[in-house]
Amino acid sequence: MSESLTLVLGGGCFWCTEAVYKEVRGVLDVESGYSNGQSVRPSYEDVCTGTTGCNEVVKLVYDPALVGTRELLEIFFLVHDPTTPNRQGNDVGTQYRSGIYFTTDEQRATAQVLIDELTADRALGRPIVTELLPLAHYWPAEDYHQDFFERNPYQGYCLAVAAPKVEKLRRTYARLVK
Repeated sequence: MSESLTLVLGGGCFWCTEAVYKEVRGVLDVESGYSNGQSVRPSYEDVCTGTTGCNEVVKLVYDPALVGTRELLEIFFLVHDPTTPNRQGNDVGTQYRSGIYFTTDEQRATAQVLIDELTADRALGRPIVTELLPLAHYWPAEDYHQDFFERNPYQGYCLAVAAPKVEKLRRTYARLVK
């Protein structure tokens, strides 16, 4: 196994994003959390106020020999809407903004190339508003947010929002599913 890497993604509600990446071959760990704000150890309630600057994110630890950064980012752009500022569906607020928080220069470069390609191809129909920044101030979310979809597959939000994203992954990237 090669040395693992960490990449943090904000794609709306972390329950949905976590559910998708837990299915991906080569992703060794997925943790819901908060990042790129100014608060120290914010709670879910704090983040929901929109005053912390924090984003709901998932921290991915992955083996680049099994899944590439580009593949992870292609999945990211598939399962959320990177063209709506501070919004994913009915989830509205700065904590739901689209964000890629890199830990290596290679991740930054790969993300920028993909964003440029999607923009040039007008693949998404509207401008991409995803922020591309170094990871800053990451804090794990509370225990009850971890593995939420796995533990609550029949909860309303999971059925309506997370499950379709997982199915989209399975249909589009079957070769990457565990």
